[in-house]
Amino acid sequence: MCSRVEAQRRARASEREERRGDVSGLKGVLLMAYGTPEHLSEVEPYYRDILGGREPSPEAVATLVERYRAVGGGTPLLEITRSVADLLEQRLNRDGGDVSWRVYVGMKHWHPYIAEAVKSIVADGLDELVALPLAPHYSRMSTGGYRDAVKRSMAQASSSQPTWFIESWHANPQFTALIAQRIRDALVRSNAAPPDVEVLFTAHSLPARIIDEGDRYPEELAESAAAVAQAAGIASWRFAYQSAAKTGTPWLRPDILESIKQIAREGGKNVLVVPFGFVCDHLEILFDVDITAKRAAEDLSVRFSRIEMPNNSPDFVEALYDIVASGAGARVVGLSG
Repeated sequence: MCSRVEAQRRARASEREERRGDVSGLKGVLLMAYGTPEHLSEVEPYYRDILGGREPSPEAVATLVERYRAVGGGTPLLEITRSVADLLEQRLNRDGGDVSWRVYVGMKHWHPYIAEAVKSIVADGLDELVALPLAPHYSRMSTGGYRDAVKRSMAQASSSQPTWFIESWHANPQFTALIAQRIRDALVRSNAAPPDVEVLFTAHSLPARIIDEGDRYPEELAESAAAVAQAAGIASWRFAYQSAAKTGTPWLRPDILESIKQIAREGGKNVLVVPFGFVCDHLEILFDVDITAKRAAEDLSVRFSRIEMPNNSPDFVEALYDIVASGAGARVVGLSG
């Protein structure tokens, strides 16, 4: 399997070089995600990286190891992101005209790090770069971390090409339509009448102090959920946060488990979770939603389901193409030039 994947990558690299000889410009896209350990032995150093080099407690490491063990020892985050990168590169070059595109993958907290990707970008001599975090909604704490990592890595690598950072893209019409269609498909699969299904949008919680700091994260989530619900024809829906860390300080609420309890108290029998703050199957989906939230719902006799994630689906790749090629529904800032 590994040899076949490497052979495919070498073939694509050869195609890139051949294509560059026929074009007048070379542009790139840096797709970024949070990162994930590929083996249980990597959980502790991965956790240490998240904490900025501080040592996590043995208890915290053990808890995270058990979560990864519960989903099979790892998640497909890196594999999916690489697949999206390959498909997006093909899509960009299909209509690229006299410009050739290359798409790179960089992770915030594990290999391949953003800095590693930037080194490859500099070596390839791009004329222009678009940096795109695979997180639809902006927060200074989360999305801003990607921006800072790109700027820091570019400075370290003496990178000088014009670089555009897409800090928010939830309003892209194709992304909105994609999530709306996922909701409609899930409602069909549920065999329940739509009015009898509680639609619960979720996104990653963050420390509550971001509100005092003027972060628009909650407002972007509310706007995005309303747009998706309207596109899906959903008149009634709820929103909750998920995956809050245990830091001893308040995090944004309501939490998904609180919302499920509220649905049960109100006599609800079906809940459809829509984790629209995420785009692929990783720990926050496979464990926090599919195991923890599902168990909580079933314990309360509430039938649980969730939408399929965008992952590397053609409609998601097309949405990313639209964001990169036209900037539709995106907020873009320049990092250099």
